Amino acid sequence: MLSLKSLGGVGTVTGSKHLLTLDGHRILVDCGLFQGLKNLRELNWAPLPVPPHDIDAVILTHAHLDHCGYLPRLVRDGYHGKVYATPATRDVAELILMDSGHLQEKDAEFLNRHALSRHRPALPLYGVREAQRAVGHFSTAAFGQTVRLAGGASFRFRPAGHILGAASVDLEWGGRRILFSGDIGRYGDPLMPDPAPPPAADYILIESTYGDRLHDRTDPAAALGAIVERTIGRGGTLVIPAFAVGRAQELLYYFWKLEKAGRLPAVPLFLDSPMAIEATGLLGRHMQDHRLDGETCRAVSAIARHAQDVEASKAISANRFPKIVISASGMATGGRVLHHLKAFAPDARNTILLAGFQAAGTRGRSLQEGAAELKIHGDWVPVKAEVAHLDMLSAHADAGELMRWLSACPRPPRKVFIVHGEAEASEALRIRIARELGWPSVVPRLDQEFEL
Repeated sequence: MLSLKSLGGVGTVTGSKHLLTLDGHRILVDCGLFQGLKNLRELNWAPLPVPPHDIDAVILTHAHLDHCGYLPRLVRDGYHGKVYATPATRDVAELILMDSGHLQEKDAEFLNRHALSRHRPALPLYGVREAQRAVGHFSTAAFGQTVRLAGGASFRFRPAGHILGAASVDLEWGGRRILFSGDIGRYGDPLMPDPAPPPAADYILIESTYGDRLHDRTDPAAALGAIVERTIGRGGTLVIPAFAVGRAQELLYYFWKLEKAGRLPAVPLFLDSPMAIEATGLLGRHMQDHRLDGETCRAVSAIARHAQDVEASKAISANRFPKIVISASGMATGGRVLHHLKAFAPDARNTILLAGFQAAGTRGRSLQEGAAELKIHGDWVPVKAEVAHLDMLSAHADAGELMRWLSACPRPPRKVFIVHGEAEASEALRIRIARELGWPSVVPRLDQEFEL
C-alpha cells in the first residue's frame, strides 16, 4: 500500500519533507531546513524517522532553503541516491547550499570565539564540504520530461512560477497520481511565468503560506517608490532584508522601473549579498524560465552597485548618508543584513522594509509585530527606524490564487493535503476548499501517516 508521511512543512512554513513509501521503496519530495522558532530549528538535529540510506530518490520542487536546505545533512548521514531538480533549480540550489554551509560554519566560529553557546564547541549542522557533496548528487530534468524511478514510480516537473526553476511534481506510483504543488507563484508576476494549470490527480498536496489572506493589490512600484521618497526625504537609509533568490531580483526590477519613470532619488543603491548577485546572473543563463528579455536582464542587474566582499559591506554600514541597501537574509535570520540592522535600526530617519513572508520566531516576524528591540550577535539593538511591510511583493500565491489554481483541476481529487503553512492559514484554506469546492481535505500533523 502506498503511504504518505510529512516529515516537515506541516503546521509551519519550513522544513518541507514529504515521504512516499511503497513495497520497501521510498521517495522524498523536498528536503528542507527548519527555520524560525527554536523548537523547530532543533528538529534539524534530530534523526529522521527513516534512515537516509533507505531513501531511493529525492525530488526537489525548488531551491529555497526551506525546501532544499537539509540535503547536505541527509547526504552526510548516508543518503546515496540522486536528487532530481529542474536545471535552474540545480543551479540555484548550489548557490543556496554553499552559502548555507558557509554561514553555518561562520556562525559556529562566532559563537565559539565569544563563548555564546552552551555547546563546547558549537558545531554547524553542516559545512561547505557537506554542501559540495550534496550538489554532486543532483540530476536534472526539464519541465514535462518523464523520469522513471526505482520501484515503478515516474514523475514530471510542471512550472509553478514562484522563483527561477520552481516546479510542481506530478508523480505516478502504485496506480495513484499524486500532485505536489511546491510553492505556487503569483499570477501576472512581472518576472516569473504563471503557474501551470494542475493535471487530474488522485491526491494533491498544496502549500498554504497565505491560505488565510489576500495580497494588497496596490501597484508594487508605486508603493516602493513612496517608501523610498519619504525615507530619503528625511535623510535616512532604506534597508531591505530580501531573499537572495527571487525577491532580490524582483526588487531590482521595480527599482529599475522607478528609475525609468524618474522616481528613483539620486542616492546609491547597493545589492549586498554575493548569493543575490550570482542569482541575478542566473537569469541570463535560464532565459526560458522567466519573462524578461536579455536587455532588461542586463539593465536590472546594472541598477545596483554590487558589494562582493566583506569590506564593501562594512563600508555600507559605516556610511550614514542616505542610500538603499538590499541584503540577505529575507527574514533577518542571518547574513550581512544583520550588520545593517545593527547600524540603521536605532535611527528614526531610517526605514526597514519587509518584502515578503516572515515566519514565526524570526527577527523579521518580530519587526513585523512591532518589536522595540532585536537581539543580534548577542546584543539588544533598539528599533527606532520605521518598519514597513509590502506583502504584495511576496512570491507566494495568496488564498484567492491558491483557490484559482486548485479550481483548474480537471476533476476533483480523492483528498487534498494542506501543507506548508502556519496552523491558522492551513485551516482557513481547508475550510475554504470544503465550502467552495466540496473536496475532502486534511491538514496533516508532523509524522502522521496516510494510506493512499
